This record gives sequence, structure tokens and C-alpha cells, in this order.
Amino acid sequence: MTDHELILLLQQKNEPAFKAFVLQYQDKVYNTCLGMLQNEKDAEDAAQEVFIQVFRSISQFQGNSTLSTWVYRITVSKCLDFLRHKKRKKRFGFLTALFYTDNSPIHDKIEFVHPGILQEEKEQASLLLQKINELSENQRVAFILNKIEGLSYSEIAAILSVSETAVDALLQRAKQNLRKKLEHQKK
Repeated sequence: MTDHELILLLQQKNEPAFKAFVLQYQDKVYNTCLGMLQNEKDAEDAAQEVFIQVFRSISQFQGNSTLSTWVYRITVSKCLDFLRHKKRKKRFGFLTALFYTDNSPIHDKIEFVHPGILQEEKEQASLLLQKINELSENQRVAFILNKIEGLSYSEIAAILSVSETAVDALLQRAKQNLRKKLEHQKK
């Protein structure tokens, strides 16, 4: 089935077409969420939200991009929303801690290592993932989509609604910043 045929069936809310769509995109969506959120449960929740959003808004898909670009754009958006929500929750947790005196931690730091990482490389990977999280939002997204998801500059440009030159600049700055952060960590 072509993307065009799939889109038409999805716009008609055809359940078998939606199941086929989910089967086709579930790994891409989940892996992108996992790379960005670095937590398996959060990635599952975000991926589910992506598919709900696709189901609800497929009728608005105008074909200005490929279906996969549109799905990645929704995925990145959902992940960024998830991260923003998490930051607000942490800030609220900090304020709550000011008013309660039981000294119990509101949020524990989660050590995450991507499941695709070999055991002997987990410590280095954990440090790298931590430093990726310190990048600016656009650098982090571009880096994850390129280096972890293997998307091309043109695909990333379409997802982020920027030029390929801008993607190149984001990736170059991300690499420089990661290099600096990792060198600083060694000292």
C-alpha cells in the first residue's frame, strides 16, 4: 500500500489501515521518543500520544511533506512537550519542598542507558546521553534525529522546518558543544 492510499484510508478512520500504520511506524516513533526522553516508560507514553495525535489529526494532513516527516514532526513535538511538562513538574516539586519539611525527595535522578548499548559501553554512553541533554533544544533534536535515528539532513530540515544549511550548523554546534562538555568532564 502506498503512503497516499494509507493516508486516504486513515482519513476515513479505517481501523485496519490504522493498525498497519502503527505497525509500520511504531519502532521509528518509539526509538525517537526513547532517544529524546531517555526513559522507557516516558517513551512508551509519548509514543502512544503520537499515535493518538496522528489518528485525531490525519484529516488535516495536507501532503506538504511526506507522511514519515509529518509523523516525525509530531513525535519531536510530543517529546519536547513532555520534557517541558517534566521541567514544570520539577519546578513545582522544588516549590513544594520549600513548604513541606519531611525532607523526602520529590524527584529521584534516573540513570538511563539506551537498551541498544553494549554492557561494557554503558558508562560512556550514560555520560554522553547526559551531555546530549545539556544541548540546546534544537541542537539536541537535530543530533538525535541524525546520529541516533539516522535521518538525513533533508529529512531533519523538513521535520524542524529549517533549511539543510541550518541543520548542518545545528549539528556542527552540537558536536562542538559535546566535545567541550566531554573534555571538561575529563578534567
